[in-house]
Amino acid sequence: MAFRLYGTPGSLYTGKVRSYLIKQGIPFDSRAAGEARFREEIVGKLGRWIIPVLETPEGELLQDGSAIIERLEADGHARWSTFPTTPRHRLIGQVFELFGGEGLLRPAMHYRWNFDATNQPFIANDFIAGLAVPGADPAEGQAIFQFAAQRMRKAMASFGVSPTSIPLVEAAYEQFLDLFDAHLAQSPYLLGGRPTIGDYGLIAPLYAHLGRDPFPASLMKARAHRVWRWVERMNAPDLDAGEYGCPPAELFPDDSVPDTLKDLLRFVAEDYLPEVRAYVGFANAWLAERPGLEPMTSGLPRTSTRAIGMAAFDWRGAPVEVAVMPYRLWLLQKVQDAAAVPADGEGTGPEALLRETGLSELVTLTTARRIERVGQLEVWAGPG
Repeated sequence: MAFRLYGTPGSLYTGKVRSYLIKQGIPFDSRAAGEARFREEIVGKLGRWIIPVLETPEGELLQDGSAIIERLEADGHARWSTFPTTPRHRLIGQVFELFGGEGLLRPAMHYRWNFDATNQPFIANDFIAGLAVPGADPAEGQAIFQFAAQRMRKAMASFGVSPTSIPLVEAAYEQFLDLFDAHLAQSPYLLGGRPTIGDYGLIAPLYAHLGRDPFPASLMKARAHRVWRWVERMNAPDLDAGEYGCPPAELFPDDSVPDTLKDLLRFVAEDYLPEVRAYVGFANAWLAERPGLEPMTSGLPRTSTRAIGMAAFDWRGAPVEVAVMPYRLWLLQKVQDAAAVPADGEGTGPEALLRETGLSELVTLTTARRIERVGQLEVWAGPG
């Protein structure tokens, strides 16, 4: 049996894993989350309905794109190493895994759910195909779409999208497209000639929502052709870099960071660091109110609950609120763990780069307890 990937074509997090499997040449079967086996068997084993889920040939279930990629790398399935070994590249890869999957959720949700005249016919068919039981009648499919759409529109607000913030979301996203497009003028991937974990973080929103839904896809093609080509490239089974002269699958030499990449890091500092401050602060206050929280538990009554509350902060001059999810803290820890690895002679440490790009706080904003993943669920470790 090949690997089985349960998800949907339009799922942001499924797109991350699908891209990885394709690029690394790992055989897999795409399976719909609407399948009876997924709903009746797999969800029960996981303790919550969530995608993507990768079932191994041995029948083991793996959930979450970051965890899946780490596991497949550790098991030797990758043909191109996804995790850089030099200090600055290692850190940058983790920064963009966090920012791609979590920091770009505002434009991803806005451009999917606030342009119904253009998007909705496509999205409705897409959701029905991925979530309904294969062969379901049209009325059942429409009911499933309406239920899912209602949940997603509600979730959009929890990511900070509101009438007040929408103009700022659009301006920020266009700024990001311009910066990423400029960076891709010199290399086919974020860190050079092959994709790394940062590329897989970015592909999640830039494929499923922003490069595939009709309205944002047309915006990307018109404004940032190189970004659109990168989205296409990230779903090709080879490096697909002919316009760059087919460079070798190597990262930038000597742990170097071009100015265009530094500009992208400065954008992350401006756009996402205020949110990190807010949700880390909220999480620490939440933990302080629960000194008796049992280690290796979520502290929540249901395993399906992903947020511990809502954090308010000022974003680009507008008040926003976002859900505080332990999962995001887990990804943030990956950034901090990467920064903590000492230089080994392959390159200089990342401290100067962090200062230069305004991101120093990203590695110091920590919670009183670490987040671990046990049994495919996020839980709090013990104090200290």
